[in-house]
Amino acid sequence: MNQQQAYNTYMRNKILTASPGELTLMLYEGCIRFLNTAKKAIDEDKDLQKAHDNILKAEAVISELQSTLNFKYPVANDFNNIYVYVKQRMVEANMAKDSEILEEVAGHMRSLRDTWKEVMKKVPVKPTEA
Repeated sequence: MNQQQAYNTYMRNKILTASPGELTLMLYEGCIRFLNTAKKAIDEDKDLQKAHDNILKAEAVISELQSTLNFKYPVANDFNNIYVYVKQRMVEANMAKDSEILEEVAGHMRSLRDTWKEVMKKVPVKPTEA
């Protein structure tokens, strides 16, 4: 097994054994990574296709986060409003290849990720939920 195959197996197992909270954290981190890659593609690599592809990946992550919202809780509407806003900003960034907008969105996503980490510390996962 080569190194890439070993890494892929590790990541697949990490995802399959993660709690719902950990999966949400992984989504936030993946979105931030895609935004950073897109920003670098614009600013340093001058690779507009790579930027486009990574912005689309970040948008797909946001769509996945939206699909997990449970609207029986009022806070879901607040999260949905944030997700709608950041997706719109990603579209604008993609159309203009504007790395400043990507940095703004990445800042919002880092804030959500950090808040989620704090929630995970304060709300322990019950063994039946893991």
